[in-house]
Amino acid sequence: MTLIAQGKVRDVHDVGGGRLVMVTSDRISAYDVVMPTPIPGKGQVLTALSVHWFARLADIVPNHLLGWRRSEMPEAFRGQDHVGRVMLVRRLDMLPVECVVRGYLAGSGWRDYRATGATSGHALPAGLRQADPLPEPLFAPATKAHTGHDENIPPARVAELVGRATAEEAERIAIACYRRAAADCRAAGIILADTKLELGRDPEGRLVLGDEAFTSDSSRFWPADRHVPGASPPSFDKQYLRDWLDSSGWDHSPPAPRLPDEVVEGTRARYVEAYERITGRSFADWLEEAAS
Repeated sequence: MTLIAQGKVRDVHDVGGGRLVMVTSDRISAYDVVMPTPIPGKGQVLTALSVHWFARLADIVPNHLLGWRRSEMPEAFRGQDHVGRVMLVRRLDMLPVECVVRGYLAGSGWRDYRATGATSGHALPAGLRQADPLPEPLFAPATKAHTGHDENIPPARVAELVGRATAEEAERIAIACYRRAAADCRAAGIILADTKLELGRDPEGRLVLGDEAFTSDSSRFWPADRHVPGASPPSFDKQYLRDWLDSSGWDHSPPAPRLPDEVVEGTRARYVEAYERITGRSFADWLEEAAS
């Protein structure tokens, strides 16, 4: 067992045989800064959502998941502290881009549009408002920044980085996954505004879905009955935290302020509600199965 990477949220261990164990912590980041206050249970919710979506999308794209129940883990990851927050996965050769898909105008896509009338190389109709639906889901990739902020790039830049055939395949997979997930979310009364997926090659050369999938960290989830274009909608994701941070007067530079109890609980409740509405399953029941 070797710790090979530690990100803002996940620790990745090499356990041999081309396998990794991803441990999803309760850390939470905003504006590329890790908050000093964790969100209890957040890592388990992210894992639960990823497990759900990997199964739901398996007919569109293979994924890296090998196991997530306690009994499926290497011995070192069977402790109570690991229950529900670990995934045993295949090691992939990851593409150097994030496969972002936007269905609505929000976040950096909205900022790009206000400045240029376009986002990630896609010219958009004039007169769109924040949180407006886009005519079609857009493949709006971004760089993977090891320091600082990710940068939105046009699809043509992806082709330069990974080759045209891989870029086109990645776009097809990302759009198809988004359409499936957006339809499922809509049926649960949730708008999937946008998402970020990561793809990599397995030893057989196939493109495989890795990292996480359609979680509250990697996606914008809005309650459909409270969506009003022209403003930032309430959300089941990190936007609630971002909104509090913006109102606190923090300048987005480290260190971040400690989070008050009501923000911690409000964030946790939104993450759990997203899981339960999307899957139709009790989060407590999922944790019980993860412990098996």
